Amino acid sequence: MSRGSALTTTSYAILGLLTVQPWSTYELTQQMDRSLGRFWPRAQSKLYEEPKKLVEHGLAEASTERMGKRPRTVYSITEQGREAMASWLRTPGDGPLVESEQLLKLFFADAGTRADALATLGAARGWARERNTENLAVARTYVAGEARFQHRVAQTMLVGGFLTEFYALVDRWAEWAGTQVERWPDDPSEAQPDQAALTDIVRKADW
Repeated sequence: MSRGSALTTTSYAILGLLTVQPWSTYELTQQMDRSLGRFWPRAQSKLYEEPKKLVEHGLAEASTERMGKRPRTVYSITEQGREAMASWLRTPGDGPLVESEQLLKLFFADAGTRADALATLGAARGWARERNTENLAVARTYVAGEARFQHRVAQTMLVGGFLTEFYALVDRWAEWAGTQVERWPDDPSEAQPDQAALTDIVRKADW
């Protein structure tokens, strides 16, 4: 294997897409955004280097095709790449990392106003519903047997099930949190906790 840049989880995400079919660099970045971006978001500027890295390691090969008058590079997986992918899949991955600017703002809500916190929660519900609208549309194409990668439904439905539950969780949580904040005074630093709600959180956490 070449001693190029070290492979990352994103490298294996790209390699995984190559197990489905060959792609051009542009197609890979678009597919990353459309499918994997919901749970492994990465800047497009970073993604353009990953296929080259896979070629350096002998896990993919590049060929040039013409699209009209313009040439384009198309990447396909090698046998060594399939072996590397299989090896990576044998190792359990890390759990989810929660990164949310909205949660960060609520954590410091006592430095703002009650209206600020309510606006943040409204935005959280909007985010969840917008994401789920796309999620639902994709799910319906699989149920109808019309999805582009219908042959992979047994695998994609596992991720779809998680995302469906996650979007519903955010929506339910934001609605619940909104009922809490509605009872706050205009100055959140003077808010008092709902003891019954706190006890319920402890009960739910004891699973």
